[in-house]
Amino acid sequence: MDQVFIIGFIAVVASVSAYFQLLKPSGAIAAFLTGVFIWAGFGIKGLILLGVFFLTSSLLSKYKSHRKQQLSELHQKGAARDWAQVAANGGTAALAGIGNFLLPDPIWTIVLASSLASANGDTWASELGVLSKVQPLSVKSFKRVPTGTSGAISAVGTAAAAVGSLLIALTAASLFPLGPGWTGIIFLLGVVGTMIDTFLGAYLQAEFACVTCNRLTEKTIHCSLPTRHVSGIVKLDNDAVNFLSCFTAALAGIVLYIIF
Repeated sequence: MDQVFIIGFIAVVASVSAYFQLLKPSGAIAAFLTGVFIWAGFGIKGLILLGVFFLTSSLLSKYKSHRKQQLSELHQKGAARDWAQVAANGGTAALAGIGNFLLPDPIWTIVLASSLASANGDTWASELGVLSKVQPLSVKSFKRVPTGTSGAISAVGTAAAAVGSLLIALTAASLFPLGPGWTGIIFLLGVVGTMIDTFLGAYLQAEFACVTCNRLTEKTIHCSLPTRHVSGIVKLDNDAVNFLSCFTAALAGIVLYIIF
């Protein structure tokens, strides 16, 4: 009965999130599966950690949303997350849940926490960094670029990334027997994951240009016409970059766990 209740609760949260347009229908299904996998591997504690990430990131996506509307010209997707965005941020954590369910080991807790720390740090950086009054600095050209450009950093965004990562690290420490050492490592892995996301966004993520207005964008369609590829790997979009950064942070956690 408890299992049915928890699965039902996960389904309700996913459905309500779709109703309030935090998730698209495909995103709600992906979020439901992610929640079930994490619960299967880590129980209620895993769901709480996932919930902290989802709740804070969702609230921040709605925070001063009117000021973020201009980013729709730059970004491929909006605030409501689809299945690919959910998989990009929660996919590695879901894999950790499956892994801990099949082969229980403390290493999966490190994978769970470090991947969510990276996802949370990156989300906080994106949602709060765009509100900075100063244009961000590209890590590729070292020049000021339009707000919201992938591969660029700002003081506000960097600070937000650190706080977002720290929140997940501290929450994980309160739920699992990590100890201060691993709590610090998870925090750092989250920050590193966010940095990896920035550099991948600058050097490898696909960027396009509108053939009508010449605006640089992540969209493949702009002004009702196909855009022109100008840099990066064509198939490497923001979702792929997010997944790779979370996965890399988790992989680094695995390596450190094996070494120490």
